[in-house]
Amino acid sequence: MAAKPPAPAAPDAAPAKPKSKKLLLIILAAVVAVVLVGVAILVALMMFQPAAEELDADGQPVVQLAAPAAPPTFMPLENMVVNLADPGAMRFAQIGISVQLADSATADRLTAFMPAIRNGMLRLASQRTAAELLTPAGKDALAADMLGMIRQTIGLPDQGTTPSPVQAVLFTSLIVQ
Repeated sequence: MAAKPPAPAAPDAAPAKPKSKKLLLIILAAVVAVVLVGVAILVALMMFQPAAEELDADGQPVVQLAAPAAPPTFMPLENMVVNLADPGAMRFAQIGISVQLADSATADRLTAFMPAIRNGMLRLASQRTAAELLTPAGKDALAADMLGMIRQTIGLPDQGTTPSPVQAVLFTSLIVQ
């Protein structure tokens, strides 16, 4: 018996075509485009978000303040007892004050004018009523008036554009009776 010859190919069946290079290039271009879009999105997100070390524990950005050149000098003054300007009642206040200064040279200058400064402080405080001194706004107004009086007494100009070496008047104690 003889081996059968292979069957002739059907005339309908087309010979198998090799894979189209065109389709392969289209798929490759689509993959590259998706990767490029992903990288662009990642870069954009990284540029617009603060770095991890710039976030606090709650995820909020940390604001860094410039450190002052030198810490201020605080000059405590002796406590004062002042009669208040309450009509019809005898009221008084005991006030403890510290003055915040830029440097120790200003403290020396303040010491030279201390009798005039204490006099001015006593006069300003004695013009207030107990009700005024018991409110935060009243305390702030008295501190601002005392600060202006100290600057004027030692010959400093008003605040203006240059910072004053006499920076603040701080209450360390305030008792009203």
